[in-house]
Amino acid sequence: MNWTNLFKISFKAIANNKTRAFLTMLGIIIGVAAVITMIAIGQGAKQSIQKEISSMGSNIIMIHAGGDRRGGVRLSADEMQTLKIADYAALRNECIYLSYVSPNVSAAGQLVSGNNNYPASVSGVGTEYLSIRQLNIQDGEMFTSHDERTAAKVCVIGKTIVDNLFPDGRNPIGETIRINQVPLRVIGVLEAKGYNSMGMDQDEIILAPYTTVMKRLLAVDYFQGIFASAISEDMTGYATDEIRDILRRQHRLKEDEPDDFMIRSQQELSEMMDITTNILTTLLACIAGISLLVGGIGIMNIMYVSVTERTREIGLRMSVGARGVDILAQFLIEAILISISGGIIGIILGGTICACINWLANWPVAIQTWSVVLSFAVCTVTGVFFGWYPAKKAAALDPIDALRYE
Repeated sequence: MNWTNLFKISFKAIANNKTRAFLTMLGIIIGVAAVITMIAIGQGAKQSIQKEISSMGSNIIMIHAGGDRRGGVRLSADEMQTLKIADYAALRNECIYLSYVSPNVSAAGQLVSGNNNYPASVSGVGTEYLSIRQLNIQDGEMFTSHDERTAAKVCVIGKTIVDNLFPDGRNPIGETIRINQVPLRVIGVLEAKGYNSMGMDQDEIILAPYTTVMKRLLAVDYFQGIFASAISEDMTGYATDEIRDILRRQHRLKEDEPDDFMIRSQQELSEMMDITTNILTTLLACIAGISLLVGGIGIMNIMYVSVTERTREIGLRMSVGARGVDILAQFLIEAILISISGGIIGIILGGTICACINWLANWPVAIQTWSVVLSFAVCTVTGVFFGWYPAKKAAALDPIDALRYE
């Protein structure tokens, strides 16, 4: 068996039918390009979400009120009153796995400054909130612990609030804005962060001392939640257990009683998003993989046609000494060459499509090396699998009957 001659014959056979060979490759080309593109889009979305979560602080822990019932009816999150100032103080003073702790209470309303207004929510937080959420002051300053104790009418605002309440471009520092008839003096402006991957405007934010929001806007003595930051991402689990123990003791809950609060960490959110995006990516890859199957069936169909068309050629080669294994190898090589060529073109096309998506639509894409290798491997296997039977049929032809074939 002369492999060099077999490859030459296979190349010549493909070259003599360029259009048919390309149309046969088309299914493989589309399948490979689709698999690479779909996986790249899924992985790009996953990396983008992970980046957004990390930008918020990978070790953030969120504690929300929960499990509160009145007369057998579960209250809404805003009406639950299980988190108190004493709980915040206990967490701040006793937790050894937390670096920062901040209450969170929110009041919605219409912001007004002069003739301009904008609907928004004021978040009542502590002085450590900026460190927890990794926010920075661009201009002015953050309110102080003294402002918290005195429930001072001050606030820090984001770029979106500035653009809507002060469209004339004047410096908002020192200006007064009103929400629900309560005046708040602007003492700081936050650095812009833009939109996150989920389409939320991170600059539509206004922060005030939690005591100001509780006393002057809502007239309540409880929090809607507490934000905390573990000393490191690895310690998040320990911090969560510590928080649960302290809050259960604070709320005098018995061992058989459920928690009347909920604890969520960015780690849990990240894991949940990973699972979701992985499922989505797998689904997209499976749908795109159907194109590879269709392309393989196309190869089998064309090889059958080729065997039929070249029956006399096969008989002639066998009559001059070619063995069945030589005929088998020739047609198998043709199928593999078509499949691999389609795979290479598909990889190039897939990379081009990903680049265009990233450039034109500004959509995050991340081409995975394993997806390229896997697609190429599948192409080779497809060529062998779907080319084997037609090649075997060609090898099994009787030379005399093949020579007589019209």
